[in-house]
Amino acid sequence: MTETIIYIIAATIAGLVIGFIVAQSIVKKREAVKANLFFEEAKVKADAYKQTRALEAKEKFLTLKSEHEKEVNRRNAEIIVSENRAKQKEQSLDAKINGFKQKEDELEKQKSQVTNQLQNLTKKQEDLTKKQEETEQARQQQVKQLETIAGLSAAEAKTQMVDALKSEVQSEALAQSKIIVEEAKLSATKEAKRIVLSTIQRTAAEHAIENTVTVFNIENDDVKGRIIGREGRNIRALEAATGIEIIVDDTPEAIILSGFDPIRREIARLALHRLVTDGRIHPARIEEVVEKTKKDLTQEIIEIGERTVIDLGISGLHPELIRIVGRMRYRSSYGQNLLKHSREVANLCATMAAEMGLNVKLAKRAGLLHDIGKVPDDDAETPHALLGMKWAEKYGEHPEVVNAIGAHHDEIEMTSMLSPIIQACDAISGTRPGARREDSENYIKRLKDLEALAMSFKGVEKAFAIQAGRELRVMVDSDKANDKEADDLSFELSQKIMKEMIYPGQIKVTVIRERRAVNYAK
Repeated sequence: MTETIIYIIAATIAGLVIGFIVAQSIVKKREAVKANLFFEEAKVKADAYKQTRALEAKEKFLTLKSEHEKEVNRRNAEIIVSENRAKQKEQSLDAKINGFKQKEDELEKQKSQVTNQLQNLTKKQEDLTKKQEETEQARQQQVKQLETIAGLSAAEAKTQMVDALKSEVQSEALAQSKIIVEEAKLSATKEAKRIVLSTIQRTAAEHAIENTVTVFNIENDDVKGRIIGREGRNIRALEAATGIEIIVDDTPEAIILSGFDPIRREIARLALHRLVTDGRIHPARIEEVVEKTKKDLTQEIIEIGERTVIDLGISGLHPELIRIVGRMRYRSSYGQNLLKHSREVANLCATMAAEMGLNVKLAKRAGLLHDIGKVPDDDAETPHALLGMKWAEKYGEHPEVVNAIGAHHDEIEMTSMLSPIIQACDAISGTRPGARREDSENYIKRLKDLEALAMSFKGVEKAFAIQAGRELRVMVDSDKANDKEADDLSFELSQKIMKEMIYPGQIKVTVIRERRAVNYAK
């Protein structure tokens, strides 16, 4: 029994060992199969990847090969083109060389022809020289025969003939020159009168009188209190912002704006109109409205200048000169509006230049710009003609226009025909009846006072106030005053005029002795 159990246990253990071994072999076989399958799969993938890379490499090779072939073809084409160009240049050079050879042959032929011609000319010149010598000998023989017959030498006869012709020609020339001068004076006077009269008749312009006071009308007197404001703060703010004195008095439905600058007065008038219309009047609002009005008026000035140059047909004017032309609308001279005066002078100059056959466009341009020096922003000491000339030169105007502006009051020498035209037309426009406002009695009194002031100086023989009182011409006795005293007299007289007299613009003081000493009373 015991042995049986032992056999059974041994058989069981042996079975278990055999089963374990069999199971291990089965597992190993399965793993081997899996490994084989994995290896096969990896091998397949590797082959596929290898084929893919091979295909990509082949495609890339083909692409590079095609690009290389294209590049080779392009370079071959360029080489062919270069070769063709080289061949063409070679052919052209050959043609030029052949042409040069032909020209060289032609030049050789011409050279030989010229040589032959020179030889012929030399022979002809020798023949002519011989003939001249023979002619001179014959002439000398004739002269000797004439001297024998006349009893005079050739030099004496020539001298007598020249003297007779000279005296006869001189007398005839003097008589003819007097006739020509008289005819020229007569025709020049007639022509000048015709041109001036024709210009005045064909050209006319409106004229206006500008004052130093502007009246601002209001609907009722209640507005005055609102303009004055509490304790006068509104009117003080308005005066400070505009630089204009505002007079609120008992004048019904009116406020007076007083100031010498017409542009400032216009700004104050427009600002007051906007404030009264809006109804909101206080210092902050006043400053805002005045600033806006200044900007608007600046733009309006530019538009006025642009309209003026367009109306007159002037082109290419510098923008700064256009602005200055617009500012002339708010300036006046002796009560005559400066812009209207300048437009009138421009039209007069154009007409006169056309009559005289000069450049009409330059004349019109100079006429419009001749008084731009009267609207300076800062320089008030330089005479307006010289200041205007400086501005015109600065902004690229034509030299004839620049000279006409500077010379229209004789500050500089006139160098072109336009200058006297501008001067004449300025005088025509300024002295036209009604153009400028000045009482005739005051005008005559001012001229007499100028002459009397000059006569009060020692050594003065005569004094004349000319050019509407713009120039004082003083004649001194050359025995009583030398050149240095004439210079001193000119200076002292100009200083005394500045101190003792009231006058518009400037007065040119000219003292005449053996030379002229000039100073200006500004």
